[in-house]
Amino acid sequence: MDEFTPTVGVSSTRPADMPEDHSALPVWNAENWFYEDWPVGQRIRSLRRTIGESDSHLFNTLVVDIHPYVQDQMFAEREGIFGRRLVAGAFVFSAGLGLVATNCVNAFSYGYDKLRFIKPVFIGDTIYTIRTNMEKTPRYKDLGLIRASYQVFKNEGELVLYCEHLQTAKYKNPADFAGKTEK
Repeated sequence: MDEFTPTVGVSSTRPADMPEDHSALPVWNAENWFYEDWPVGQRIRSLRRTIGESDSHLFNTLVVDIHPYVQDQMFAEREGIFGRRLVAGAFVFSAGLGLVATNCVNAFSYGYDKLRFIKPVFIGDTIYTIRTNMEKTPRYKDLGLIRASYQVFKNEGELVLYCEHLQTAKYKNPADFAGKTEK
């Protein structure tokens, strides 16, 4: 078998509680980039995902969201302003970000800014996400702060959600940032 450079899964966590030849394999959908590697200005688009009845219902059940706009078909059709049930905004947020999420072992979520639910999403709508790497700033001794915007669209390109994700990312070489960070 020939050796090759993997295109997906570039890092392994090397867990000790599985066979060594398994733990050495690259982890699917994992990355090991550092602060220095994060390209400002890069844009990516996710695959699309249609939100089904069962997806919406399961999410609502898990988070105990029983608002009539997301759980009561009769209310939504007869009394609701949209004439049909909505997908919970928290689910659109979670699914939309999940579509472009990777598992970087060197980055950690710091929070979200400017989260806005711009238009409603309904059961049966198809969403996709565009992530734009906005900026990065040296912040701490071992970690820099990065900011990306997430735009979630439905169907043929109607913007439904916007937010900015802040993450801390480990420096490849922390000494390069000495004196450039917060004390």
